[in-house]
Amino acid sequence: MSDAPRPIRVRLDHVTYWTADMDRAVAFYRDVLGLRVARRDGDAWVELDADGGRLALHGAADGRAAGGGAAASFEVGDLDAARAALAAHGVAVGHEGEAPGYARFVSFADPDGNTVQLIEYARPRA
Repeated sequence: MSDAPRPIRVRLDHVTYWTADMDRAVAFYRDVLGLRVARRDGDAWVELDADGGRLALHGAADGRAAGGGAAASFEVGDLDAARAALAAHGVAVGHEGEAPGYARFVSFADPDGNTVQLIEYARPRA
């Protein structure tokens, strides 16, 4: 028997992005990616429902700058249609790639420069 401590069992609760303009950020995630606002506390905090997961937006405060640091990945059923919708909203794809037989993805920036990724899996995930 090992004396090593067992790992903590966790599940992702939410990803937080800092934003300099809460209304602009909410509009982007709501109107471009179709997320539903689940909770809002003025310009300090917003939680968006991402089909069971949460993306939180935190208003820039206490010297904290917006942008950078993390990336939220959202699964889509049709990456080509999603890419066309991004273009229709004036969103430029910055990077795209593929893991053959596994998934295709595109990355782009939100209005504060945070990286967002859309991913289409080749097969439904278990």
